[in-house]
Amino acid sequence: MKYSFLFLLACISLASCKQIDANKQIDEGEFKKNTYTSNELGWTIKIPEGWKITSREQNEKFEKKGLEAMEDLVDGEIDVSQLKDLIGFQKNQFNMFQSNTEPFKEEYDGEWEENNALIKALIFNTYQNQGIKVDSSKTTSSRIGGLNFETYKFTIYAPNGDVILNQIMYSRLINELSFGVNINYNNEADKNEMLSSWKKSKFKKK
Repeated sequence: MKYSFLFLLACISLASCKQIDANKQIDEGEFKKNTYTSNELGWTIKIPEGWKITSREQNEKFEKKGLEAMEDLVDGEIDVSQLKDLIGFQKNQFNMFQSNTEPFKEEYDGEWEENNALIKALIFNTYQNQGIKVDSSKTTSSRIGGLNFETYKFTIYAPNGDVILNQIMYSRLINELSFGVNINYNNEADKNEMLSSWKKSKFKKK
C-alpha cells in the first residue's frame, strides 16, 4: 500500500496563521489577475476578492506540524519529497483553501481509490490520537469542471461539543498525479465563497 499524503495540511488546520507576504506566493503554476493556472493539471481557478494567498513558508510550516502529528500512527518514515503545493488562499486561520499534488502511478486497478480510503482513515485517526473529537461523512462523488472527484467531510468539535471547524476534501487522479483540494471553514459565508470559486474551476482536456 502506498502512502500518498495528499491531505497532510488537513491535520494541522487549527494552527495559528502569521501575516502573509504577498510577494512570497506559491510559485507552482501561473498567477495572473487573481487567476491561478496549473499547467500540469490543466486547472484554472479564480481567487475570491479579499482573500490572501498562502505563502510557501506558511505551507512548509503546516506540513511540518502535520508530519509530527502523523508520526505516531505510521510505521516507517513519511516521504513527502514529491508533494507539490499548488494554490492556497485564506480569510483567516479557520477559513482557507489548500491544494496540492503528488505523483501516483497505479500498479493495479483501484489502487488509488484504496489509498484515498487509507488517507481518510489516517486523518480521522490522527485527530483522535490528539484527543480531538471528530466525525467523518461517507465518501461520495462530486462533479467539478467536468471531472468527477471523490469527496468527504470532517467535522471537528470543541470539548463542550461546539463545532470548531469543518473540512471538505476533494481528490482524483489527473495525468498520474494525485490531486487534492482541502476547504476549511467555520461559517457558511466563507464556505460558500470558496466553494463557488472551486466549483467554477476549469480543466483542459488532454
